[in-house]
Parts: sequence; C-alpha cells; structure tokens
Amino acid sequence: MQMFQLADTQLIQSPLNYTGGKYKLLPQILPLFPKEIDCFVDLFCGGCNVGINIDSKRVIYNDVDEHLFYLFNTFKNLDKDVIFELIFKIIKDYDLSLVCEHGYDYYHCESGKGVGSYNKERFLKLRDDFNHHKQEDYYYYLMLYVLIVYAFNNQIRFNAKGEYNLPVGKRDFNKKMQSKLSDFIDRLHRQDCRFTCVSFTDFDVSALTNRDFIYVDPPYLITCATYNEQDGWNEDHEKELLHFLDELNSKGIRFALSNVLRSKGKENTILIEWLSNKKYKTHHLDYGYSNSNYQTKDKQTKSEEVLITNY
Repeated sequence: MQMFQLADTQLIQSPLNYTGGKYKLLPQILPLFPKEIDCFVDLFCGGCNVGINIDSKRVIYNDVDEHLFYLFNTFKNLDKDVIFELIFKIIKDYDLSLVCEHGYDYYHCESGKGVGSYNKERFLKLRDDFNHHKQEDYYYYLMLYVLIVYAFNNQIRFNAKGEYNLPVGKRDFNKKMQSKLSDFIDRLHRQDCRFTCVSFTDFDVSALTNRDFIYVDPPYLITCATYNEQDGWNEDHEKELLHFLDELNSKGIRFALSNVLRSKGKENTILIEWLSNKKYKTHHLDYGYSNSNYQTKDKQTKSEEVLITNY
C-alpha cells in the first residue's frame, strides 16, 4: 500500500483557531494517508486544516456547524481582494485597532497586555450588531470572521439563543492572521472542493468507491473541549460513528479516524473495546494538547492520540 507523501508545497494553516485542530499533527497524519485519492472527504472538517492540505482530485468538507459552512463558502465564493476589502472596512467602521499599521502607542496599549482595553467597547458594538443583523449575507459572515479575529483566543462560540458570546481578546488582525487567511483562500480557490452541512449519519456515501477516502475527526468523547459541553457528543454518538465506520469498511471505502484512547486519567472504553474486535490498524501519534485551550489543571498530561485506519 502506497502512502501519502508530504508535498513540497507549504502546509496551510486554517485562519480559524479551531479547538482540536490537527495542524500540528499533519506531519504525522499525512504520511499515513493513502497516496492515491480521488475524492477526499473531511467528515468533521472544523477549521479545515486537514482537507486544505490534501492532494486529491476533489475534496468534500462537511461539518454540522452552519456558521462554519457559510463562512467557508464566503471564503470560497468571493474574490480574495473583495474579502480583504470588506474585512478592513469592518475594522475601520468599528474603529478597531490595527497595530500592524499604527503600533501599540497609537492605542495607548502595550504589547504584553494587548489591545483588549482599547477594543472592548468597539468589539461589543460589533458583536451586538452581528447578533442583530437581519440578513445573513457575505457581509454578515465577514463580520463573524472579524469577531473571531478580535475575540478571546480567536474562538467560535454561540449561546443557546444563537448569539456569538465570546469577550474581546488581546490581539487584532495582525500580519500573521492576514497571511494565514490569504494563503488559505488561495489554496481553497485552487481546489476542486465543495462544502456540505449534515450530520455524519446523513452523509451520502453511495457514490464513493475504493478510490476515495474519508477522514474522520469527531469530538473526542473523553475530553472537555468547548464542542463537548452540554452533552454535544455522547456515548450514543460515539457508538453510531463506530457503526458508520464499520459500514464504510464493508463497502470497501477507506477511512482514517482520529481519536484518543486515554486522556488525563480517562479511558474511551467504547473505542478500546471496538478496536479489540477489529482488524483495523492503530497508529500512535506523538502529541498532547498541553498548549490547547482546554480548561484543565493538568495541562502537561499527554493524551494518547491515535489514527485508526482500515487499510
């Protein structure tokens, strides 16, 4: 079996700081993928770190988060110059900081403390306008992107009412953020790709063949990440997903599953028991989420991260 080879081209990082993103694991994950892929399916695409770096004929990005679906479609459908023009217009209209142009002294702020004190009221005004914006058009989703850029840890979080509710962060639309977005849009525009927004249980695999490949990066059952709050992913979902993977295997469709077997004193017994009765391969990866945004007292304890494949 020929495996995926890391391309000479630069690895692209998502413009979103998405919890559980796999960018840092790409050098370990990509060589374990099949070399020849017709259609690559990023079933829980999140920030799209994996799919954006795949060399395949086609890519399907899927996620149940409609905000992601429409935001990424905005990046795909609009010209890059138009995207940046609108982003800078929003920043200017709300008088948000742009340290890369004016420096910290201009905003009476220091690099160590960031620009949160300057941006706070302006950010809250943008957040309120976004939450009450009636028309969910391209401008609306670029408002969302600017919110993410200026929010705490550049995260995405909505409350039960569907309102974006993160507080202001320390940083702004710096050169690094601009570069990540620019590179991401360029790569996205070159790809033959499309976005879908359905549960994995409703994803149509009927047209897929043994030339295609599904990458599966679900919420991790035994972590306490933001996406796992309020019973967002439970044991029933885990069992459904593992049954879905068995169905893929029975159809001869290749898959790879990212997950953790053990993390911070917890065990995913459902996954471990499932593996004990299968002939799937388990590849152990060298990475812990010690520098992620999980709220935990024991940030140095590594998770037992694995990639499970049926080929």
